Amino acid sequence: MTPDLPLPRRDRLTAPKAAAIAGILFSGLFITSLVLFLAALPANTTTSEIVNTHRQTLTVGLNLLPFAGIAFLWFMGVVRDRLGSSEDQFFSTVFLGSGLLFIAMLFTGTAVMGSLLKLYASEPNPQIAASYYAIGRTFAQEIVINYAIRAAGVFMISTATLFLRTGVLPRWLSFLGYGLALVMLFRVGHIDRLGWVVLFLPLWILLISVYVLIDNYRRQVKTVL
Repeated sequence: MTPDLPLPRRDRLTAPKAAAIAGILFSGLFITSLVLFLAALPANTTTSEIVNTHRQTLTVGLNLLPFAGIAFLWFMGVVRDRLGSSEDQFFSTVFLGSGLLFIAMLFTGTAVMGSLLKLYASEPNPQIAASYYAIGRTFAQEIVINYAIRAAGVFMISTATLFLRTGVLPRWLSFLGYGLALVMLFRVGHIDRLGWVVLFLPLWILLISVYVLIDNYRRQVKTVL
């Protein structure tokens, strides 16, 4: 009787494509949500009247963020599967921890803003509603801008380092990730002016995903030929 042999990991063959699809989904949903959100709450707006004016836009943006977070988690899982036994344990730990912290703080900020919309709608007193708006917006921005962006920067540095060490992607993509991450980590200024910096993460992941899809397609064509 022959011993049972481990089945080949056929799923690893589809890992690059799965990671690319997850990355594109995350980038598309996250960029759309952030653009809607930041456009509805410009930096020079200090009154709570903006909540009523752009309530529908804010609601759409907030509802897209949970699905973007799910796609991001899928992207992380597929990337780790792709690296396999060649991944560095130290940077893999930082990669996983910073990614989970980013999603946790992003979801927290989203929940705060969603609660703000509901409280503002149910409060008949305009002065109390204005205080809800001021406290909720400041709290959500502090979480996302001051902490989630920096966690995203650490995630980009660890991810770029893993790609650089394993050689699964061109070096220029890793160096680009380092540069964008440094801006996210060390650019200090007024909290509202930094809102658009968070888009560096999805744009970088989108670039990686498109490259992976193109490279995977080229490899398939060469195999057929």
